[in-house]
Amino acid sequence: MAELPPKIKILKGAEPDLSAATYQIHDESHTVGNALRWMLMKNPKVEFCGYSVPHPSEPHINVRIQMYDNLSSLQALLTALNDLDDLCVTIEDEYKKSLRTDQYERWDEKS
Repeated sequence: MAELPPKIKILKGAEPDLSAATYQIHDESHTVGNALRWMLMKNPKVEFCGYSVPHPSEPHINVRIQMYDNLSSLQALLTALNDLDDLCVTIEDEYKKSLRTDQYERWDEKS
């Protein structure tokens, strides 16, 4: 079986202090790219963030992060991923709660 590439890779050209870097995230697309960019831009210490899908047939996205005051873009990325995960858990919990408690017309689908 072929070995999978790492989930996140720092591309060449990053600043030595990682205040500006491009990260390649394997096996993701616009869905995660746009949500992650939004979460990163909520951080006031992030100067710039953008993402791209190099080609539709390539299974990865590139995320560029530039920080103010030589702060670590890697730390900002990890924080944003954690915050995005927390947000998804909260949304899922509220959705499941709503399905249990709200009044909906329900029916059994018959084949």
